[in-house]
Amino acid sequence: MKNNTFIKKLLVSVTTLSLFPLPHFNAQEATDTFDSINQAYLDAVDPTYGYNIALQLGEFGTHETLGYRPAGSQAEHDAAEYLFNEMQALGLSNVSKDVFPVDAWTFEKADLTFTDINGNEHQAMMGGYQINFNTNGPKEFDIIYAGKGTEDDLANLDIEGKFLLVDINQREEWWVTYPALQAKYKGAAGIIVVQEASFSEISPDSLNANDFCGPDDAPAFSMSQTDANALKDVLAANDNQISVTLDAVSTVERDGEAYNIVGEIPGKNTDESIIISAHYDAYFEGFQDNSIAVGLMLGIAKAMLDSNYQPEKNIIFFAVAAEEWGAVDTRYDWSNGAYNQLFSVRPEWQDQAMYNINFEMPAVDFFDYHQLLTVPELTPFIQSFVDDLPELNEASAKGIEIVSPLTTWADDWSFSIAGIPSVRNDFTDADFGVTTYHTEFDNKDTYDEAIFEFNHMLYGLLALEYDRTAVLPLDFNRTLDTLQESIQSDVFAQVSVDDTALQTTIDEIRPLVTELNVLIATKNQAYFEALNNNQMEDAEAIYNETRELNRSMKDVYRYIQDNFAKLTWEDVQQFPHELATNNLDHLIQSQTALEANNPSLALDEHLWLVDNNWYAYDFSREVYDHVTNYVMDQPDERLFWGAGRVVGHLNLYDLINQLQAKVNNPDADFTEELVVLSDAIANQTTLLDQLVTKEVTDLQTIQEKLQTLLN
Repeated sequence: MKNNTFIKKLLVSVTTLSLFPLPHFNAQEATDTFDSINQAYLDAVDPTYGYNIALQLGEFGTHETLGYRPAGSQAEHDAAEYLFNEMQALGLSNVSKDVFPVDAWTFEKADLTFTDINGNEHQAMMGGYQINFNTNGPKEFDIIYAGKGTEDDLANLDIEGKFLLVDINQREEWWVTYPALQAKYKGAAGIIVVQEASFSEISPDSLNANDFCGPDDAPAFSMSQTDANALKDVLAANDNQISVTLDAVSTVERDGEAYNIVGEIPGKNTDESIIISAHYDAYFEGFQDNSIAVGLMLGIAKAMLDSNYQPEKNIIFFAVAAEEWGAVDTRYDWSNGAYNQLFSVRPEWQDQAMYNINFEMPAVDFFDYHQLLTVPELTPFIQSFVDDLPELNEASAKGIEIVSPLTTWADDWSFSIAGIPSVRNDFTDADFGVTTYHTEFDNKDTYDEAIFEFNHMLYGLLALEYDRTAVLPLDFNRTLDTLQESIQSDVFAQVSVDDTALQTTIDEIRPLVTELNVLIATKNQAYFEALNNNQMEDAEAIYNETRELNRSMKDVYRYIQDNFAKLTWEDVQQFPHELATNNLDHLIQSQTALEANNPSLALDEHLWLVDNNWYAYDFSREVYDHVTNYVMDQPDERLFWGAGRVVGHLNLYDLINQLQAKVNNPDADFTEELVVLSDAIANQTTLLDQLVTKEVTDLQTIQEKLQTLLN
């Protein structure tokens, strides 16, 4: 690996702008030391070790056939004990089992038996969701087909005490929570869902499991298309109702326990750390998601130990529990293990940890390239690191694409909002998510050894590169870029909210960030060279003199996370003002559509894009209120990493239902609806003005922090 080209490129670009003098150093001097250390690490990589870890984790399950290793279950506890012992055997130091509270789930079975169209007994093994339901042995239920399980689908059906067979497309329509709640509120015994598309497409025989995001008393199970088609045939021949036998045991226990497993390679500077993480809970066998990721994490630890690597910072290896699910009846019921660790169990990590590298599904060939997901502020540093990589193995030829920002779909989001910049091998747009993810087909047959080995090499070398920085190399211009790009000036103008102060303050901060970038680059380059030349007294002096600078960088980064990292109602990261500008854009266009007597345009193109109002179209008021209130009116301790991240809610349930009733009436009068829209626009205009005012104030605080830091 070449010598810190990121520093050279940054300084050259700044010098070209004639803003700052170029520091005098020879960036090619004395690179052999780090080159040899890197090569020793690469030579020690052994993918077989991590592969065997994954196979062993797959042996722990609550369901005799399907597996399942959910939060707080005995299977998860047994896996925790195994990982604790493995970390000790590997030679990691300070190995611990950190306990935290979860709503524990154990899924033992859900077997459905019915007589098929040919008079034969048909047995269907079903998957589970995080609900409480115990038949205490085989029990008879009536079952009917209920379409998509919407309010309209159930309106003319006798469903009291019965199970409902429901088709679902969770990516394109709605999550399992909504038909389950609809069935609950209408008196059904529960639902059995069949994935039409978007999940489990690998086989008509596949099952699916995901986090439930709902209460534990709304029973739901998962059935394969093959079994569902057999059931639909017999239902069609029997006036859409037959008797079936269900034998199910699914248990949720409030206030259970789970264990995060932590080991480390101690560094010379014990007050700072790099955290490498992967979760070990799983649906089904969970080979890719996420047993093999734990194997990768420990494989990197083994290669570092075997190559006798002596880190500057503590390198922490963190096996995370309760990532898939960990809490009843909250929108934010996943990544509970990482969040609890960072905010309750070991909050000191927020100050001590400089970087996180998180792994998900790292041994499958997702794309024609390797996708590395990172926070925007780290992108220049990561890009320079990637540009300087040698060919690692045959998987290197695929190339690396760097993408940002993070998603909320994995533990790295919890790290980031705790003030710890994170990266992850990305899977967001992979076909694997549509076909195999969270099915029983996620097994060792998906294993790609070349990709797995490549990830050992890539992320192990990244950890070594991180270890050679004295100061976090964060470029806040990336934050300012995305903030400025998010400002819809046309919407601001339509509602007479001035964005001038917001734009001006962003521009005023940029020179400070550029100056800061040069300062950090210079300090990191000097530290890098001192370490590489074995000038340890010089390295220690640079390290000591930059501690306040580094703490200030973490402070600014955390301040940005606390004040600017907000979420949409679909858990996508956005800036605070974006919720209001998005809502205003669609409200104004809905108003224009109704003034032109075109309610279909308002309904089909706009109103469903305001907050979470798409659920008003298909589900009852009880369902809509439930999934709104458990975000807006629940204590923070039940919202976890989502607490305070949604900045408002506009309730359009009645408006949407009124328009739906009038949409086919050519003589309909929309006076009342236009008044509601006018009030909604006024409401969101006030919200936008408040959010922008706070954003300006928060930016000015950042400006003051940077000025203090540079003085």
